[in-house]
Amino acid sequence: MRRTLTLLAMFAGTLSAQTRSLPPAVRNFVSVDAPVVAITHVKLVDGTGTAAKADQTILIRGDKIASVGPAASVTVPSGARVIDGTGKTVIPGFIGLHDHMYYGGMQFMGVSYPRLFLGAGVTTIRTTGSVDSYQELNLKRRIDSLLTPGPNIVVTGPYLQGSGVGPGAMHPLSGPEDARRMVRYWAEEGVTWFKAYTQISRADLAAAIDEAHKHGVKVTAHLCSVGFREAVGLGIDQLEHGLLTNTEYFSGKQPDVCPQADDSTMYASLDINSPDVQRTFKEMVAHHVAMTSTLDVFELSSPSRVPVDQRVLDALYPTMSTQIARFYETGKTAKDSIHRVTFKKSMEFERAFVKAGGLLGAGSDPCCLSAIAGYGDQRNYELLNEAGFTPEQAIQIMTSNGAKILGFDKRLGTIQPNMQADLVIIAGDPVRTPSDIRNTETVFRQGIGFDSAKLRESVKGLIGLR
Repeated sequence: MRRTLTLLAMFAGTLSAQTRSLPPAVRNFVSVDAPVVAITHVKLVDGTGTAAKADQTILIRGDKIASVGPAASVTVPSGARVIDGTGKTVIPGFIGLHDHMYYGGMQFMGVSYPRLFLGAGVTTIRTTGSVDSYQELNLKRRIDSLLTPGPNIVVTGPYLQGSGVGPGAMHPLSGPEDARRMVRYWAEEGVTWFKAYTQISRADLAAAIDEAHKHGVKVTAHLCSVGFREAVGLGIDQLEHGLLTNTEYFSGKQPDVCPQADDSTMYASLDINSPDVQRTFKEMVAHHVAMTSTLDVFELSSPSRVPVDQRVLDALYPTMSTQIARFYETGKTAKDSIHRVTFKKSMEFERAFVKAGGLLGAGSDPCCLSAIAGYGDQRNYELLNEAGFTPEQAIQIMTSNGAKILGFDKRLGTIQPNMQADLVIIAGDPVRTPSDIRNTETVFRQGIGFDSAKLRESVKGLIGLR
Protein backbone atom coordinates (compact mmCIF):
# COMPACT_ATOMS: atom_id res chain seq x y z
CA MET A 1 0.00 0.00 0.00
CA ARG A 2 2.81 2.38 0.96
CA ARG A 3 4.58 1.61 -2.32
CA THR A 4 1.37 2.34 -4.25
CA LEU A 5 0.93 5.69 -2.52
CA THR A 6 4.57 6.53 -3.24
CA LEU A 7 4.12 5.74 -6.93
CA LEU A 8 0.97 7.82 -7.05
CA ALA A 9 2.79 10.74 -5.45
CA MET A 10 5.64 10.39 -7.93
CA PHE A 11 3.11 10.27 -10.80
CA ALA A 12 1.38 13.41 -9.53
CA GLY A 13 4.73 15.18 -9.27
CA THR A 14 5.58 14.12 -12.80
CA LEU A 15 2.26 15.51 -14.02
CA SER A 16 2.96 18.92 -12.56
CA ALA A 17 6.60 19.04 -13.63
CA GLN A 18 6.53 17.91 -17.25
CA THR A 19 6.00 20.53 -19.94
CA ARG A 20 7.23 20.69 -23.47
CA SER A 21 10.20 22.79 -24.45
CA LEU A 22 8.76 25.58 -26.58
CA PRO A 23 10.49 28.67 -27.97
CA PRO A 24 9.15 32.09 -26.88
CA ALA A 25 7.53 32.56 -30.31
CA VAL A 26 5.16 29.72 -29.38
CA ARG A 27 5.25 29.77 -25.57
CA ASN A 28 3.89 33.34 -25.51
CA PHE A 29 0.60 32.09 -26.95
CA VAL A 30 0.25 28.92 -24.85
CA SER A 31 -2.19 28.88 -21.96
CA VAL A 32 -2.35 25.12 -21.27
CA ASP A 33 0.64 22.78 -21.44
CA ALA A 34 0.52 19.84 -19.07
CA PRO A 35 0.99 16.07 -19.43
CA VAL A 36 -2.62 15.44 -18.35
CA VAL A 37 -5.49 17.88 -18.88
CA ALA A 38 -9.11 17.41 -17.83
CA ILE A 39 -11.82 19.61 -19.35
CA THR A 40 -14.82 19.05 -17.10
CA HIS A 41 -18.57 19.68 -17.27
CA VAL A 42 -18.68 20.83 -20.90
CA LYS A 43 -21.23 20.48 -23.65
CA LEU A 44 -19.66 18.25 -26.29
CA VAL A 45 -20.20 18.16 -30.05
CA ASP A 46 -17.88 15.31 -31.01
CA GLY A 47 -17.78 15.68 -34.81
CA THR A 48 -19.57 12.42 -35.61
CA GLY A 49 -22.89 14.11 -36.37
CA THR A 50 -24.59 12.70 -33.26
CA ALA A 51 -26.52 14.94 -30.89
CA ALA A 52 -24.57 17.18 -28.54
CA LYS A 53 -24.00 15.78 -25.05
CA ALA A 54 -24.24 17.82 -21.85
CA ASP A 55 -21.98 17.67 -18.77
CA GLN A 56 -19.08 15.77 -20.34
CA THR A 57 -15.44 15.47 -19.28
CA ILE A 58 -12.56 15.09 -21.73
CA LEU A 59 -9.23 13.73 -20.52
CA ILE A 60 -6.10 14.55 -22.56
CA ARG A 61 -2.77 12.76 -22.08
CA GLY A 62 0.10 14.22 -24.04
CA ASP A 63 -1.12 14.80 -27.58
CA LYS A 64 -3.97 12.27 -27.43
CA ILE A 65 -7.51 12.14 -26.08
CA ALA A 66 -7.45 9.51 -23.33
CA SER A 67 -11.14 9.33 -22.43
CA VAL A 68 -14.46 11.06 -22.98
CA GLY A 69 -17.71 10.61 -21.10
CA PRO A 70 -20.20 11.90 -18.56
CA ALA A 71 -18.51 14.01 -15.91
CA ALA A 72 -19.78 11.67 -13.21
CA SER A 73 -18.03 8.65 -14.74
CA VAL A 74 -14.63 10.00 -15.89
CA THR A 75 -11.98 9.86 -13.18
CA VAL A 76 -9.66 12.87 -13.18
CA PRO A 77 -6.12 11.84 -12.11
CA SER A 78 -4.51 13.61 -9.20
CA GLY A 79 -2.20 16.33 -10.48
CA ALA A 80 -3.99 16.83 -13.78
CA ARG A 81 -4.57 20.36 -15.03
CA VAL A 82 -8.33 20.85 -14.61
CA ILE A 83 -10.31 23.30 -16.75
CA ASP A 84 -13.86 23.92 -15.56
CA GLY A 85 -15.98 23.89 -18.70
CA THR A 86 -19.28 24.83 -17.11
CA GLY A 87 -21.25 26.96 -19.57
CA LYS A 88 -18.83 26.14 -22.40
CA THR A 89 -18.83 23.90 -25.48
CA VAL A 90 -16.06 21.74 -26.92
CA ILE A 91 -15.83 20.83 -30.61
CA PRO A 92 -13.06 19.24 -32.71
CA GLY A 93 -10.68 21.64 -34.39
CA PHE A 94 -11.96 22.79 -37.77
CA ILE A 95 -10.37 21.25 -40.86
CA GLY A 96 -10.37 23.94 -43.55
CA LEU A 97 -10.42 22.26 -46.95
CA HIS A 98 -10.31 25.42 -49.03
CA ASP A 99 -8.03 27.83 -47.23
CA HIS A 100 -5.19 29.96 -48.50
CA MET A 101 -2.05 31.56 -47.15
CA TYR A 102 -2.60 34.74 -49.15
CA TYR A 103 -4.99 37.70 -49.21
CA GLY A 104 -5.88 40.49 -51.60
CA GLY A 105 -3.42 40.59 -54.48
CA MET A 106 -2.27 37.05 -53.65
CA GLN A 107 0.22 38.40 -51.09
CA PHE A 108 1.67 35.74 -48.78
CA MET A 109 0.37 36.06 -45.20
CA GLY A 110 2.97 33.90 -43.46
CA VAL A 111 2.76 35.65 -40.07
CA SER A 112 -0.84 36.70 -39.58
CA TYR A 113 -2.79 33.89 -41.23
CA PRO A 114 -1.37 30.92 -39.28
CA ARG A 115 -2.11 32.69 -35.98
CA LEU A 116 -5.58 33.76 -37.03
CA PHE A 117 -6.51 30.30 -38.33
CA LEU A 118 -5.42 28.72 -35.06
CA GLY A 119 -6.98 31.40 -32.88
CA ALA A 120 -10.34 30.87 -34.60
CA GLY A 121 -10.29 27.13 -33.98
CA VAL A 122 -8.92 25.92 -37.33
CA THR A 123 -6.31 23.28 -36.50
CA THR A 124 -5.75 21.83 -39.99
CA ILE A 125 -5.91 23.55 -43.38
CA ARG A 126 -5.33 22.60 -46.97
CA THR A 127 -3.98 25.53 -48.98
CA THR A 128 -6.22 24.86 -51.94
CA GLY A 129 -4.26 26.72 -54.56
CA SER A 130 -0.81 28.09 -53.79
CA VAL A 131 1.08 31.07 -55.18
CA ASP A 132 4.28 30.07 -53.36
CA SER A 133 4.44 26.38 -52.49
CA TYR A 134 8.01 26.63 -51.19
CA GLN A 135 7.04 29.23 -48.60
CA GLU A 136 4.12 27.06 -47.57
CA LEU A 137 6.28 23.93 -47.28
CA ASN A 138 8.82 25.83 -45.17
CA LEU A 139 6.08 27.31 -42.98
CA LYS A 140 4.58 23.86 -42.52
CA ARG A 141 7.95 22.53 -41.31
CA ARG A 142 8.29 25.38 -38.80
CA ILE A 143 4.79 24.78 -37.42
CA ASP A 144 5.31 21.02 -37.26
CA SER A 145 8.56 21.62 -35.36
CA LEU A 146 6.73 23.90 -32.87
CA LEU A 147 8.86 26.87 -33.88
CA THR A 148 5.85 29.04 -34.69
CA PRO A 149 2.13 28.78 -33.89
CA GLY A 150 -0.31 27.68 -36.56
CA PRO A 151 -2.45 24.85 -37.92
CA ASN A 152 -1.27 21.69 -39.57
CA ILE A 153 -0.84 22.62 -43.24
CA VAL A 154 -1.58 20.33 -46.17
CA VAL A 155 0.33 22.07 -48.95
CA THR A 156 -1.12 22.32 -52.45
CA GLY A 157 1.01 22.83 -55.52
CA PRO A 158 0.82 25.86 -57.81
CA TYR A 159 -2.47 26.31 -59.66
CA LEU A 160 -2.98 24.16 -62.75
CA GLN A 161 -4.39 26.84 -65.06
CA GLY A 162 -5.23 26.71 -68.73
CA SER A 163 -3.84 28.96 -71.43
CA GLY A 164 -6.60 31.57 -71.16
CA VAL A 165 -6.44 34.81 -69.22
CA GLY A 166 -5.99 34.28 -65.49
CA PRO A 167 -4.29 35.77 -62.43
CA GLY A 168 -0.68 36.67 -63.13
CA ALA A 169 0.65 34.43 -60.36
CA MET A 170 -0.42 31.32 -62.28
CA HIS A 171 1.55 29.42 -64.92
CA PRO A 172 -0.58 28.87 -68.06
CA LEU A 173 -0.24 25.26 -69.12
CA SER A 174 0.91 24.71 -72.69
CA GLY A 175 -0.55 21.21 -72.95
CA PRO A 176 -0.84 17.79 -71.29
CA GLU A 177 2.90 17.22 -71.06
CA ASP A 178 3.35 20.56 -69.34
CA ALA A 179 0.66 19.56 -66.86
CA ARG A 180 2.46 16.29 -66.16
CA ARG A 181 5.77 18.11 -65.74
CA MET A 182 4.32 20.48 -63.13
CA VAL A 183 2.63 17.72 -61.18
CA ARG A 184 5.68 15.47 -61.27
CA TYR A 185 8.03 18.21 -60.07
CA TRP A 186 5.90 19.47 -57.20
CA ALA A 187 4.86 16.01 -56.04
CA GLU A 188 8.55 15.21 -55.66
CA GLU A 189 9.00 18.48 -53.73
CA GLY A 190 6.44 17.34 -51.16
CA VAL A 191 3.02 18.75 -52.00
CA THR A 192 0.17 16.26 -51.63
CA TRP A 193 -2.69 17.99 -53.48
CA PHE A 194 -3.09 20.05 -56.64
CA LYS A 195 -5.83 22.46 -57.64
CA ALA A 196 -6.91 22.86 -61.24
CA TYR A 197 -8.36 26.22 -62.16
CA THR A 198 -11.00 27.83 -64.33
CA GLN A 199 -9.47 27.73 -67.84
CA ILE A 200 -7.97 24.24 -67.81
CA SER A 201 -8.84 21.94 -70.70
CA ARG A 202 -10.08 18.38 -70.35
CA ALA A 203 -6.87 17.05 -71.89
CA ASP A 204 -4.65 18.98 -69.47
CA LEU A 205 -6.84 18.04 -66.50
CA ALA A 206 -6.79 14.36 -67.47
CA ALA A 207 -2.99 14.40 -67.73
CA ALA A 208 -2.61 16.17 -64.38
CA ILE A 209 -4.92 13.71 -62.61
CA ASP A 210 -3.19 10.69 -64.13
CA GLU A 211 0.28 11.97 -63.19
CA ALA A 212 -0.85 12.91 -59.68
CA HIS A 213 -2.26 9.46 -59.03
CA LYS A 214 0.98 7.87 -60.26
CA HIS A 215 2.74 9.83 -57.49
CA GLY A 216 0.17 9.03 -54.81
CA VAL A 217 -1.20 12.58 -54.61
CA LYS A 218 -4.62 14.04 -55.44
CA VAL A 219 -6.34 16.73 -57.50
CA THR A 220 -9.25 19.04 -56.76
CA ALA A 221 -10.54 21.90 -58.90
CA HIS A 222 -12.30 25.24 -59.14
CA LEU A 223 -13.85 24.60 -62.55
CA CYS A 224 -15.50 26.60 -65.31
CA SER A 225 -14.21 25.43 -68.70
CA VAL A 226 -14.84 21.83 -67.61
CA GLY A 227 -18.08 20.63 -66.04
CA PHE A 228 -18.38 18.57 -62.87
CA ARG A 229 -19.41 15.35 -64.60
CA GLU A 230 -16.60 15.71 -67.13
CA ALA A 231 -14.09 16.08 -64.29
CA VAL A 232 -15.56 13.08 -62.47
CA GLY A 233 -15.16 11.04 -65.64
CA LEU A 234 -11.49 12.04 -65.77
CA GLY A 235 -10.90 10.69 -62.25
CA ILE A 236 -10.75 13.88 -60.19
CA ASP A 237 -10.68 13.43 -56.40
CA GLN A 238 -12.67 16.47 -55.25
CA LEU A 239 -14.52 19.55 -56.50
CA GLU A 240 -14.48 23.02 -54.96
CA HIS A 241 -17.15 25.63 -54.24
CA GLY A 242 -20.25 23.72 -55.32
CA LEU A 243 -22.99 24.89 -57.65
CA LEU A 244 -21.69 28.30 -58.67
CA THR A 245 -18.60 26.88 -60.41
CA ASN A 246 -20.41 24.08 -62.26
CA THR A 247 -21.14 25.25 -65.81
CA GLU A 248 -22.46 21.97 -67.17
CA TYR A 249 -26.04 23.25 -66.86
CA PHE A 250 -25.44 26.18 -69.23
CA SER A 251 -27.37 26.02 -72.48
CA GLY A 252 -24.92 25.97 -75.37
CA LYS A 253 -21.87 25.27 -73.19
CA GLN A 254 -18.86 24.72 -75.48
CA PRO A 255 -16.22 22.05 -74.64
CA ASP A 256 -13.15 23.45 -72.85
CA VAL A 257 -14.60 26.98 -72.83
CA CYS A 258 -15.57 28.93 -69.73
CA PRO A 259 -18.91 30.64 -70.49
CA GLN A 260 -18.71 34.43 -70.54
CA ALA A 261 -22.43 35.12 -70.13
CA ASP A 262 -23.92 36.30 -66.82
CA ASP A 263 -24.69 33.14 -64.87
CA SER A 264 -27.03 34.59 -62.25
CA THR A 265 -30.34 33.91 -63.98
CA MET A 266 -29.40 30.38 -64.99
CA TYR A 267 -28.43 29.36 -61.46
CA ALA A 268 -31.40 31.13 -59.88
CA SER A 269 -33.86 29.20 -62.04
CA LEU A 270 -32.11 25.83 -61.81
CA ASP A 271 -34.23 22.98 -60.45
CA ILE A 272 -32.03 21.12 -57.98
CA ASN A 273 -34.38 18.12 -58.16
CA SER A 274 -34.09 17.89 -61.95
CA PRO A 275 -32.69 14.68 -63.49
CA ASP A 276 -29.69 16.63 -64.82
CA VAL A 277 -28.61 17.83 -61.36
CA GLN A 278 -29.40 14.53 -59.71
CA ARG A 279 -27.23 12.79 -62.32
CA THR A 280 -24.32 15.00 -61.23
CA PHE A 281 -24.79 13.87 -57.62
CA LYS A 282 -25.14 10.24 -58.62
CA GLU A 283 -21.88 10.24 -60.58
CA MET A 284 -19.98 12.11 -57.87
CA VAL A 285 -21.16 9.69 -55.19
CA ALA A 286 -20.47 6.62 -57.34
CA HIS A 287 -16.89 7.78 -57.96
CA HIS A 288 -16.33 8.97 -54.35
CA VAL A 289 -15.77 12.58 -55.40
CA ALA A 290 -16.19 14.89 -52.43
CA MET A 291 -17.17 18.56 -52.58
CA THR A 292 -16.08 21.62 -50.60
CA SER A 293 -18.56 24.20 -49.35
CA THR A 294 -17.27 27.79 -49.35
CA LEU A 295 -20.45 29.65 -48.52
CA ASP A 296 -18.73 32.53 -46.75
CA VAL A 297 -16.83 33.68 -49.84
CA PHE A 298 -19.85 33.31 -52.14
CA GLU A 299 -21.89 35.40 -49.72
CA LEU A 300 -19.69 38.34 -50.76
CA SER A 301 -21.60 38.46 -54.05
CA SER A 302 -24.65 39.44 -51.99
CA PRO A 303 -23.13 42.31 -49.96
CA SER A 304 -26.51 43.39 -48.59
CA ARG A 305 -26.58 40.27 -46.47
CA VAL A 306 -22.91 40.24 -45.34
CA PRO A 307 -22.81 41.05 -41.61
CA VAL A 308 -20.35 43.68 -40.39
CA ASP A 309 -17.61 41.97 -38.40
CA GLN A 310 -15.55 44.42 -36.36
CA ARG A 311 -12.96 41.69 -35.79
CA VAL A 312 -12.23 41.69 -39.52
CA LEU A 313 -11.77 45.45 -39.60
CA ASP A 314 -9.45 45.27 -36.58
CA ALA A 315 -7.32 42.53 -38.15
CA LEU A 316 -6.82 44.26 -41.49
CA TYR A 317 -3.97 46.61 -42.33
CA PRO A 318 -5.41 50.14 -41.87
CA THR A 319 -5.60 50.92 -45.60
CA MET A 320 -7.38 47.63 -46.26
CA SER A 321 -9.61 48.12 -43.22
CA THR A 322 -10.85 51.44 -44.64
CA GLN A 323 -11.67 49.75 -47.95
CA ILE A 324 -13.59 46.90 -46.32
CA ALA A 325 -15.47 49.31 -44.04
CA ARG A 326 -16.61 51.00 -47.25
CA PHE A 327 -17.61 47.58 -48.68
CA TYR A 328 -19.72 46.91 -45.60
CA GLU A 329 -21.38 50.33 -45.79
CA THR A 330 -22.18 50.37 -49.52
CA GLY A 331 -23.30 46.74 -49.31
CA LYS A 332 -26.22 47.67 -47.10
CA THR A 333 -28.04 49.22 -50.07
CA ALA A 334 -26.66 46.99 -52.82
CA LYS A 335 -29.17 45.88 -55.46
CA ASP A 336 -28.22 42.23 -55.35
CA SER A 337 -31.53 40.40 -55.15
CA ILE A 338 -30.68 37.96 -57.96
CA HIS A 339 -27.40 37.11 -56.25
CA ARG A 340 -29.23 36.44 -53.00
CA VAL A 341 -31.42 33.97 -54.88
CA THR A 342 -28.42 32.19 -56.41
CA PHE A 343 -26.74 32.08 -53.01
CA LYS A 344 -29.77 30.32 -51.55
CA LYS A 345 -29.72 27.97 -54.53
CA SER A 346 -26.10 27.05 -53.79
CA MET A 347 -27.16 26.19 -50.23
CA GLU A 348 -29.94 24.00 -51.64
CA PHE A 349 -27.41 22.31 -53.95
CA GLU A 350 -25.19 21.39 -51.00
CA ARG A 351 -28.08 19.99 -48.95
CA ALA A 352 -29.21 17.91 -51.91
CA PHE A 353 -25.67 16.62 -52.49
CA VAL A 354 -25.45 15.39 -48.90
CA LYS A 355 -28.96 13.90 -49.10
CA ALA A 356 -27.83 11.97 -52.18
CA GLY A 357 -24.97 10.47 -50.17
CA GLY A 358 -22.23 12.94 -51.05
CA LEU A 359 -19.31 13.76 -48.78
CA LEU A 360 -19.24 17.52 -48.08
CA GLY A 361 -16.35 19.37 -46.44
CA ALA A 362 -15.86 23.10 -45.93
CA GLY A 363 -13.30 25.88 -46.25
CA SER A 364 -13.34 29.65 -46.17
CA ASP A 365 -11.32 30.70 -49.27
CA PRO A 366 -9.91 33.68 -47.29
CA CYS A 367 -8.80 35.52 -50.37
CA CYS A 368 -10.44 38.87 -50.39
CA LEU A 369 -12.77 41.55 -49.05
CA SER A 370 -14.13 40.48 -45.64
CA ALA A 371 -13.32 36.78 -46.10
CA ILE A 372 -10.15 36.32 -44.03
CA ALA A 373 -8.49 33.42 -42.26
CA GLY A 374 -10.36 31.81 -39.39
CA TYR A 375 -13.22 34.27 -39.21
CA GLY A 376 -14.38 33.07 -42.62
CA ASP A 377 -14.38 29.49 -41.35
CA GLN A 378 -16.52 30.53 -38.38
CA ARG A 379 -18.92 32.30 -40.75
CA ASN A 380 -19.17 29.03 -42.70
CA TYR A 381 -20.57 27.35 -39.60
CA GLU A 382 -23.27 30.00 -39.28
CA LEU A 383 -24.13 29.70 -42.98
CA LEU A 384 -24.29 25.90 -42.92
CA ASN A 385 -26.83 26.23 -40.12
CA GLU A 386 -28.77 28.71 -42.24
CA ALA A 387 -28.59 26.28 -45.16
CA GLY A 388 -30.60 23.75 -43.16
CA PHE A 389 -27.94 21.53 -41.61
CA THR A 390 -28.24 20.88 -37.89
CA PRO A 391 -25.44 22.33 -35.74
CA GLU A 392 -24.07 18.81 -35.24
CA GLN A 393 -24.12 18.18 -39.00
CA ALA A 394 -22.40 21.51 -39.65
CA ILE A 395 -19.63 20.62 -37.18
CA GLN A 396 -19.30 17.18 -38.81
CA ILE A 397 -18.94 18.78 -42.26
CA MET A 398 -16.22 21.09 -40.94
CA THR A 399 -14.31 18.47 -38.94
CA SER A 400 -14.61 14.73 -39.49
CA ASN A 401 -15.74 15.05 -43.11
CA GLY A 402 -12.67 17.15 -43.83
CA ALA A 403 -10.51 14.54 -42.12
CA LYS A 404 -12.01 11.80 -44.30
CA ILE A 405 -11.38 13.76 -47.48
CA LEU A 406 -7.73 14.32 -46.52
CA GLY A 407 -7.29 10.71 -45.34
CA PHE A 408 -6.69 11.79 -41.73
CA ASP A 409 -9.85 10.35 -40.18
CA LYS A 410 -8.02 7.66 -38.19
CA ARG A 411 -6.40 10.38 -36.06
CA LEU A 412 -8.26 13.67 -36.61
CA GLY A 413 -11.74 15.11 -36.85
CA THR A 414 -13.60 13.65 -33.88
CA ILE A 415 -13.36 13.80 -30.10
CA GLN A 416 -12.92 10.16 -29.16
CA PRO A 417 -10.33 8.14 -27.23
CA ASN A 418 -6.97 7.71 -29.01
CA MET A 419 -7.62 10.57 -31.43
CA GLN A 420 -5.20 13.49 -31.59
CA ALA A 421 -6.11 16.20 -29.11
CA ASP A 422 -7.12 18.89 -31.60
CA LEU A 423 -10.15 20.56 -30.05
CA VAL A 424 -11.66 23.94 -29.24
CA ILE A 425 -13.18 25.35 -26.05
CA ILE A 426 -15.93 27.86 -26.85
CA ALA A 427 -17.59 30.22 -24.38
CA GLY A 428 -21.31 29.69 -24.78
CA ASP A 429 -23.39 27.26 -26.82
CA PRO A 430 -23.07 27.37 -30.64
CA VAL A 431 -25.67 24.59 -30.86
CA ARG A 432 -28.36 26.96 -29.56
CA THR A 433 -26.76 30.20 -30.75
CA PRO A 434 -24.66 29.69 -33.93
CA SER A 435 -22.84 33.02 -33.54
CA ASP A 436 -21.27 31.70 -30.31
CA ILE A 437 -18.88 29.83 -32.61
CA ARG A 438 -16.88 33.09 -32.62
CA ASN A 439 -16.20 32.87 -28.88
CA THR A 440 -13.15 30.60 -29.01
CA GLU A 441 -11.20 30.64 -25.74
CA THR A 442 -8.63 27.85 -25.98
CA VAL A 443 -7.59 25.91 -29.06
CA PHE A 444 -5.76 22.64 -28.47
CA ARG A 445 -3.46 21.36 -31.18
CA GLN A 446 -1.64 18.12 -30.41
CA GLY A 447 -2.56 18.55 -26.75
CA ILE A 448 -1.14 22.08 -26.40
CA GLY A 449 -3.72 24.71 -25.50
CA PHE A 450 -3.32 28.05 -27.29
CA ASP A 451 -4.87 31.27 -25.99
CA SER A 452 -7.27 32.43 -28.71
CA ALA A 453 -7.41 36.03 -27.49
CA LYS A 454 -3.62 36.41 -27.56
CA LEU A 455 -3.40 34.95 -31.06
CA ARG A 456 -6.12 37.28 -32.34
CA GLU A 457 -4.60 40.30 -30.63
CA SER A 458 -1.18 39.61 -32.17
CA VAL A 459 -2.49 39.95 -35.74
CA LYS A 460 -4.39 43.22 -35.41
CA GLY A 461 -3.50 45.47 -38.32
CA LEU A 462 -1.42 42.83 -40.09
CA ILE A 463 -3.81 41.21 -42.60
CA GLY A 464 -2.95 42.55 -46.02
CA LEU A 465 0.58 43.41 -44.90
CA ARG A 466 2.27 40.15 -43.84
